[in-house]
Amino acid sequence: MEAILEQLVRSPRLRHYVAELNETLRREEAARQWFRRNLRDGVREEFINGEVVTHMTSRLSHSAAVRRIGKLLDTFVQSRKLGEVCTEQALTTFPRNDYAPDICFWKTEKSAHFTGDTAAYPVPDFICEVLSRSTESHDRGMKFEDYAFEGVAEYWLVEPDQRIIEQYVARNGVYELAGKFTDGTIRSRVIEGFEMPIAAAFDEAANLDALWKLRPDGK
Repeated sequence: MEAILEQLVRSPRLRHYVAELNETLRREEAARQWFRRNLRDGVREEFINGEVVTHMTSRLSHSAAVRRIGKLLDTFVQSRKLGEVCTEQALTTFPRNDYAPDICFWKTEKSAHFTGDTAAYPVPDFICEVLSRSTESHDRGMKFEDYAFEGVAEYWLVEPDQRIIEQYVARNGVYELAGKFTDGTIRSRVIEGFEMPIAAAFDEAANLDALWKLRPDGK
């Protein structure tokens, strides 16, 4: 990044480049405002780098993983009053892009300001994306970079067919791999005390067992 900026600063065309970039951002912001005004109920859409991305209908393995992880996370967070969890339809507003991640978590410092009318949410503290063929390039590309740079402290990537969860933690605006799990237990670095058997993301019986154990009394 620094090398690119230095090259631009040294170029005699710097003013031209800046003007062109500003015009690009102006057009992009106008398109973003149009996108927000025309959001459709029940349709999951995102605004990424000036373009509207409409998500296709999810396969069962995808939607089931979102439901299982989201249910465990929401039960844990709500029972301990740690913040707020949303799945799939929460429009999260980043400086340049608007995303609708599969699962989001905000600590109470942010979620305390949410109301029943909240439709656009701030940058989450934790995001989980369940991979699919149509979304993986964004989840591992633009989102991976944007989430880390803008302060999403922990990011999970879930591969439902291979039953793998990758856990990333942000360090100085860049994600580092904290673990790649196929079995055992994954422990959140951001959601204090939350841990989940890997099987609970992919197997209904394991999920129900984990859900039972997430009660505040731990029994």
